[in-house]
Amino acid sequence: SVLPSPAPPGLPDRFRMFRSCEWEVLERSLNILQASDFYWGPLSVGEAHATLQQDPVGTYLVRDSSQGNCLFSLSVRMPTGPVSLRISFQEGYFRLKNWFSDCVVRLLELVVAGTQNNPLHFDEMGGTPLV
Repeated sequence: SVLPSPAPPGLPDRFRMFRSCEWEVLERSLNILQASDFYWGPLSVGEAHATLQQDPVGTYLVRDSSQGNCLFSLSVRMPTGPVSLRISFQEGYFRLKNWFSDCVVRLLELVVAGTQNNPLHFDEMGGTPLV
């Protein structure tokens, strides 16, 4: 059994302890995410929703999750207004509904491509499909 490791220097303190192989995935993914235009870091759900309120439907951002058991949240402008969905991280993979990847940015690419033909439905969105 591999013991969890504390957060490496340079990563935010809010990250819990992970196995060393998970740290590699997390650190690589965070570096890619930080270079993107859509990562906003420590933004509250209220601030994220206010930011997206006037944007076109489909506009999204990724932010640090305020939930202790999730690292990131996807906030997206829906026809009914902004909603936020948690991106989980389990066993070295970021997960959103049925999609998973070892990189948050790749996960979002998969979700965007996959929802073009097969919209997602989340309880958090009140039955509105995510495309």
